[in-house]
Order: sequence, then structure tokens, then C-alpha cells
Amino acid sequence: MLNYISEILKRKDLLIYLVKSSLKAENRNSYLGYFWWLLDPLLNVVVYYFLVVILLGRGGPGYPVYLVIGLVVWRWINTTVNSSAKSITKYSSIINQVYLPKAIFPLSLSVTQLFNFCFGLVVIAIFLAVFGYVPGWQIILLPVIILITLIFLGAISLFISYITVFVRDIDNVLSHVLRIFFYSSPIIWEGSRIADSERIPEQLLFILDLNPVAILLNAYRAILMEQQTPQFLGLFVITVVSIIAILFMLYHYYKNEHKIIKVL
Repeated sequence: MLNYISEILKRKDLLIYLVKSSLKAENRNSYLGYFWWLLDPLLNVVVYYFLVVILLGRGGPGYPVYLVIGLVVWRWINTTVNSSAKSITKYSSIINQVYLPKAIFPLSLSVTQLFNFCFGLVVIAIFLAVFGYVPGWQIILLPVIILITLIFLGAISLFISYITVFVRDIDNVLSHVLRIFFYSSPIIWEGSRIADSERIPEQLLFILDLNPVAILLNAYRAILMEQQTPQFLGLFVITVVSIIAILFMLYHYYKNEHKIIKVL
């Protein structure tokens, strides 16, 4: 397994190439090109702001900033998970001709979506400035939260891309699973554990505490909006579990490289 990890590290030039090619491919036939990386989160905010604030009459003065943070982070998670399903199968022609560590493909996808997320951070910064939010010293923790999110998504990408090679129907199920996480996480709705306890049965509140998407969203908002340090216990658990999952999946990739080639 150590040799397999070493092989991936030796292929860093390929990793960089895959990231660059993916970034170019995403906007190859787009008239606005890379501007969509800024426009897309803005349009999402407009749509959900109209739905929640205008139609439903919910949301406070800081809701636009709350909303844009949730949607930008969720866009990163959603796009990475959806794309990871085909991260190996779409390169089947290359894989069948040249030996390459298969794990490099989902890992490159995770890094690609990180670049997209960076454009989303520009949109968040605009909203913070417009609505008068000035992050405190906690802003220095933002790269740590981004790194934790990247590790978390790397583990998910490795798992989904591996499973999809053998069970292609997983791709059809993902959209429904992601929809559950979207509505069960504080992305478009505002909530705290105290407020949630009034609406959700007490025996089910543990689900909110174990929701990694909610933990990550709360961490970003704590740093960017509330000038508070995030809850490190939840972030620590996510990091440890994700690293263990990555090592576990790399072992499976190493052991089943020949099976992947055979199925493709």
C-alpha cells in the first residue's frame, strides 16, 4: 500500500494535468466561461432568497450572508459528490491502455472543485462587505476549515468512484441522497439546536449533531459571520474519520486495481 501511495505522489504531474483539463472542460462550450463560477452562486442566492424571504416571509437582516455561505459551501459538496461517480469511468479508455493509479482520478476531481469553491469565496466576500460583516481574528482558521472539507470530500470521492465502477446504479441514487442532506442541513433554513428542539423530537436531535454537512456549515458561518471559533470537536471527528476512510479506500484501490480494469 505504501508503494501505491508513493506511485500516486510520483504522478503529481498527471494530477496537475487532470485538474487543469477538468477546469477547462467545464467551461469549454460556455459563452461566459469562468464568469459562471461567480454568477452561478449569485443566481442560487437570488432564487432561494426570493423563495424564503419574499414568498415565505422568513429570514432576518443577515439572512443573505447566511444564505450565500450555505449555498457556496453546499455547491462545493454537491458538485464534488455528483462528479465523483463518473471520475473513473469517464477515463476508461485511458485506464485500459496505460497503467495509472486509479485513485488519482477522484482525488484530482476533489482538487478541481476546490478551485471552483475559491471563486465562491469571492462571492461570499462581496456579501460580507455589502452587509457590513467584518470577520475577526478567527478568519485565520478559514484555511483549516477548507482543508478539513477537502479531506472529507476526498474520502467521499474515493468511496463513490470505487463503488460506481462495480455498481453503476449508484449514480442514479446520489441525487436523492444529496437532496436529503440539502433539506436536513441548515443551508437555506436558519436554525440552532435550541430552536430545532422545539420542532424535532428530542430522540432525533442526535442526527443533527452527527450531520457532517451541518458541522462544516456552522464552522464557516462561525468564522465569517459570528466572529467565533468553530466547534472543534465535530471538526476533529470529521477529520479523523475521513483520514481513516481515505487510507481504507486507498488499500481497496491497491488490492483491486486489476478488478477495476476488468470491469471497465
